[in-house]
Amino acid sequence: MRLKYTAGITRHVIEPRAFGRVAVLFGGDSTEREISLLSGRAVLDALLRRAVDAHSFDPAERDLTDLLEEGFDRVWIALHGPGGEDGTLQGALEYLGVPYTGSGVMGSAIGMDKVRTKRLAQSIGVATAPFALLRGPADFEMALERLRLPMIVKPATQGSSVGMTKVEHAPELPAAYEAAAAVDASVFAESWIAGPEYTVGLLQERALPSIRIETPRGFYDYEAKYFRDDTRYHCPSGLSAPAEQHLANLALAAFEAAGAQGWGRADFMMDPTGRPLLLEINTVPGMTGHSLVPMAAAAAGIAFDELVWRVLETSFARQRAGGA
Repeated sequence: MRLKYTAGITRHVIEPRAFGRVAVLFGGDSTEREISLLSGRAVLDALLRRAVDAHSFDPAERDLTDLLEEGFDRVWIALHGPGGEDGTLQGALEYLGVPYTGSGVMGSAIGMDKVRTKRLAQSIGVATAPFALLRGPADFEMALERLRLPMIVKPATQGSSVGMTKVEHAPELPAAYEAAAAVDASVFAESWIAGPEYTVGLLQERALPSIRIETPRGFYDYEAKYFRDDTRYHCPSGLSAPAEQHLANLALAAFEAAGAQGWGRADFMMDPTGRPLLLEINTVPGMTGHSLVPMAAAAAGIAFDELVWRVLETSFARQRAGGA
C-alpha cells in the first residue's frame, strides 16, 4: 500500500493512542551504529514515558516486513548513516506503506550526500566552503592548487565526522584520502575555515536557536561530538538578532532545496568576514546526551520528551493512501 505525502501539513497529537503502535528503528549496520543505539534508546524511553505504545526494532537483526506482520502503524527513524539516513530505508518503508518520521527518499538521499547538498545550496544563493572532488591521486595537485592548505578531506556520504582528516601539509593528503575512501567511494576536499562553527536545528519547518560550538580538538570530530566533556556549546550562540535570523533563513533554505522535511539540522562555519558557509545538512540528527537538536530545543523551551513527540508527529505527513 503506497504512502501519500502532504507537504507543509503538521498534525498536532494530544493523545498517545493516536500514534498507534510505533516502532523505533535504531542500531542498523552503518559506521554510526554505536551512536544510533544511543539515540534510539533515548527516543524509545521518551516515548514510553509519554505512554506511547513504542517498541525497539533493529533492522540489522530483523526483516523490515516484520513491521507489517506485527501491526506497526508508524516508525520513528533513529538510524544514522548509510542504510538508514540516505533514502534506502525510506524507500523500503514507502514500498511497505508504513509512515515514518522526517525526510522522504529524495531529501534523505540528497541530504546524505554533502557534495550534492553543497551544489544545490549554491544554486539558491547559500554559500558553502570551496571544495574539490577527489577521484584519486591524479586530483591531489588540482585540489592543492584550488583550495590551498590547510584543507579537510571528507567522505561525501558519511555522518558523525567519520573518515574526516585535516590536512596541513601536502604529504598528508594521500593518507587522508585513503582514510575517507576506506568508508566511502565518494571523497572530496574542502577549504579549511578557521572561524567559529554554528548549527541550526529544524523542527516542523521552523528553526530552533542556533548553537556555537567550541572544541579543543583540531575540529568537531566524532570524539568531540559524542564522548568529550570539554566541548563547549553556547546557546544562545551570541549572534545578534539579525544575524540569528539570517542563519535560520539559510538553514531553512538549504533544507528545502535538498527536499528535506520534518526535522533535522544544518551546520555552518563562519568565514573571517562573518559570512556563514554551509557545511552540510543532517536529516536524522543524533538524540544522545551530547546531541545538538535536543540542546537547541531545550533553549526554545521544548523538553526532550516533547521534542521526541513532535518529531513523531512528522510521520503524519505520510499516510497510507486512502487511510487516516
